[in-house]
Amino acid sequence: QVQLVESGGGLVQPGGSLRLSCAASGFTFRNYVMSWYRQAPGKERELVAAITPFGGTSEYPDSVKGRFTISRDNTWNLVYLQMNSLKPEDAAVYYCYTRVPTDLGPRDYWGQGTQVTVSS
Repeated sequence: QVQLVESGGGLVQPGGSLRLSCAASGFTFRNYVMSWYRQAPGKERELVAAITPFGGTSEYPDSVKGRFTISRDNTWNLVYLQMNSLKPEDAAVYYCYTRVPTDLGPRDYWGQGTQVTVSS
């Protein structure tokens, strides 16, 4: 059973930093792209970072490029999101995501989310 469990969210002042973690289980973690998404109230869920299976390539939208860094530990099945220079517009629920093949076709898996609040 695939499980993704996020942690590390909280309240931070503008300009501050947070590090989110996602613990994965139930699948061969090292074989799959891992991603972080976020969703703010009234807005669509959006991709904020993705990383290839062995961490060689990552991608970010322009809104977070240079401030956020995704990384992974294939030994411990963990994926991280280091967020620096946080802005009020970064406030959202952050979700860990992966897509894994099953006998019925590829299936999307999401964590429960972790709240990030950026406010002074």
